[in-house]
Amino acid sequence: MSVRNPGYWPSPWPGEDGGPARLQDVLDHDLTFSGPDVHVTFREGVATTMAVLREPDEVFVLRHVPGPDAVSWVERIDPRSLEVLERSADLPGGPTWPGGIAAHENGSLYVVFGRHAHRLDASLQLIASCTLPRNRPYNSFVILPDGSLVTKDFGGVLPGTDPATHVYEPTELVVLDPEHLEVVARCELSEASIARLAADGDAVYVVGVTTLWRVRWDGTALDVDPDFAPRYCTVSGQTYGWDPVIALGAAWFLDNGFGSERYVGTFLGQGVNVAPLHLVRVDLGDGSVSLTEICGRPGGVVANPPLIDARRRIAVGFDSGNGVLVGFDIADDGTCTRRWEHDQAHASHLLLIADTGEFLSTDHDANRMMDALVVRDITTGAQRCRVDSGSLVQSVLFPACGWHDDVYYCSFAGIARLAAYGDAHG
Repeated sequence: MSVRNPGYWPSPWPGEDGGPARLQDVLDHDLTFSGPDVHVTFREGVATTMAVLREPDEVFVLRHVPGPDAVSWVERIDPRSLEVLERSADLPGGPTWPGGIAAHENGSLYVVFGRHAHRLDASLQLIASCTLPRNRPYNSFVILPDGSLVTKDFGGVLPGTDPATHVYEPTELVVLDPEHLEVVARCELSEASIARLAADGDAVYVVGVTTLWRVRWDGTALDVDPDFAPRYCTVSGQTYGWDPVIALGAAWFLDNGFGSERYVGTFLGQGVNVAPLHLVRVDLGDGSVSLTEICGRPGGVVANPPLIDARRRIAVGFDSGNGVLVGFDIADDGTCTRRWEHDQAHASHLLLIADTGEFLSTDHDANRMMDALVVRDITTGAQRCRVDSGSLVQSVLFPACGWHDDVYYCSFAGIARLAAYGDAHG
C-alpha cells in the first residue's frame, strides 16, 4: 500500500494529478530541466488523456474516441520510445468527456469513462465492468483508503451543445466496490458539479456550481457534512469552479469555468465570463472563502486546477482565456500576494518537481499551432526550459512523471516525453 496515497499502487504516479488530493507533485526526485540538454519524443494519438505508472517501467495511458457513444481503451507503452507494447480491447463508454485511469493497491487498473467503469489486470485483460446509473459522462474517480472507488456524473455543457439550453441537474456520487465494481452507495447533492473529485482520507470534496461540499465515507455510506457548505460563487458574473487541490488546510481551485465547451484547440480568446477569474481558497476548518484575482480582466476561462507548493507556500494560478500565468505567496492566514506573472497561454494540469522547485507548464502558440513545454522555477517564475511538444493543439489534460528523469505530456493530439538528459539517459 502507498503510504502517501493509501488505496493506490505504491508508484511515483499511480493516478491523475499524482493522487486524490491533486497535489500534482513529484516527491523524492531531483529531476531538473535547468540544463541545456533536453529531448522531446512525441507520438501522435488522438485523445491521449493521461498516463499512470505501476511497476518499474510500466506506463499505461488512457485514450478514447469522440462522440455520444464513444469507447475508451488502455495502452501500455514503452517508457522511452512511447510505442505501444500492449492494448486493451475497446471498453464501452458513452457520452464523451475525458475520464480517468488509476493503478489500485490490489494491482488492477481501473478506468472510468462515459457512463462505464472497468477493471483490468496488468496485461490489460478485462476483469469486470459496470454501467453507471446516469446517462452522462462520469469525469474520473478517486480511490479511498479502503480501496473503494468514488465517481460522479459530469454536470457541465458538452462540446457541440447549446449552453443556453443546458440544465444544471444535481450531481450524484457513487461508490464502487473494487472487486466486482458493484454500486455499494449513492449520494445526491443539491446542485450540479462540473469539477473532478478530490479526497483527503475518507473525506471527499465536491466543487458544485456555487458551493464546496464535503462528503464523508464511513465504509458503508456517504454522508454530506451538514456543517460544511461554504459558498464561493459570490461575485456578479462569476461562474463555477474546477478541480480542487487539498493542501495547507484548505481546498484551492480556479473559478470561471463556464465556456469550456468553446475550446477550439486553444482557450486563448475563448472566455465569455464577465467577472475576473479567481484563485479560490476555502478553509477546511471554518469554511471561510477568499478570492484572489489572477489578472483582473474579463473574458477568462479555465478547465483545470491551480498548483500549490506546500513546502514553499507558493500557489500557481492561470487564466487560459487571457493567457496569464501567476505565482502567489501564501501567508500563514492563507492570504495570497502576487509574486511573479507571465503572459503564457497555459491550460493543462501542472506538475511540480518538489525537490528542485521546478514546475512543468505549457504555452500554446495559435499562430504556429504548437504547444510548447515550459519549465519554470516556482520561486522566481524564471524560465528554465522551453521546447515544442509536437502537439498542434493546446493541452487541457494531464501530465505525469516518468521513471527515467522524464515527464509525460498528454493532449488531444498525442503524448510527448520530455527527458532531462536527452538520449544519453533515454
